[in-house]
Amino acid sequence: MTPIVLTTGDMLVAAALIAIGSALSFLLSLGLQRVLLVSAVRMAVQLALVGSVLLFVFGHASVWLTIGLLAFMFTAAAREAGSRQQVRLGLWWHFGIAGASTVTGTVIVVLIGLLTGLQPHPWYVARTAIPLTGLLLGNVMNATSLSMNTLLSAITRERQAIEARIILGATRAQAMNGLIRQAIRTALLPTLNQMAAAGIITMPGIMTGQILAGMNPLAASRYQVLLMSLIVSGNLIGATAAAHLAAWRLTDSRGRLRLERLLPRLQKG
Repeated sequence: MTPIVLTTGDMLVAAALIAIGSALSFLLSLGLQRVLLVSAVRMAVQLALVGSVLLFVFGHASVWLTIGLLAFMFTAAAREAGSRQQVRLGLWWHFGIAGASTVTGTVIVVLIGLLTGLQPHPWYVARTAIPLTGLLLGNVMNATSLSMNTLLSAITRERQAIEARIILGATRAQAMNGLIRQAIRTALLPTLNQMAAAGIITMPGIMTGQILAGMNPLAASRYQVLLMSLIVSGNLIGATAAAHLAAWRLTDSRGRLRLERLLPRLQKG
């Protein structure tokens, strides 16, 4: 099967669909037309830039270019994961925990994928390492962000109950483990729902793209299984690390709750 190549006319059809959506938003007084248009333009520009950068990196086959691009991706993901919270730890601690958890979860599963199932030669080749990292990084970033946001909000809300448990003799872990487990479950729920629906309710995007590119559907399904396994594993590692590190930061060596280390999110005027 010859891979499908989209023409300029196909891109104009896509643009027309966005324009129609904006018109409907205006007619229905939804107020989404400006956001939709701006988002569509940003998406097109960003993806075109990414495509150009990847074309350059793939063409030069330099390990240093690959490392530089991956470092930029990790830095951007850490910033994004840390900026989505309703309440935050101190600036450096917050972005440090979000970044460390996101990078750790991503790097572990990327290395597993490259050294086992995918096995490119060499294993760090940009054409495989960068797309795989981008796929997993976005998922781990979301899980890390959800985990931290859920836990920090819950600790703020349940402060009196946590302090009561500590006063009655509970350790830091005993007082907060329930909230930590709930934060991790919340972070993993979207991925688990996606896994449960894959193939029956929805055709996963990775598998769809490979089939459109000409791959055998059965082979594409195997890749989907592998990649979904990597995604859920990375999400679990990132969410778990973020929750435990955030809980550790909010207590001191004597097991006391230190909510003064939390900063409320500034409201935009």
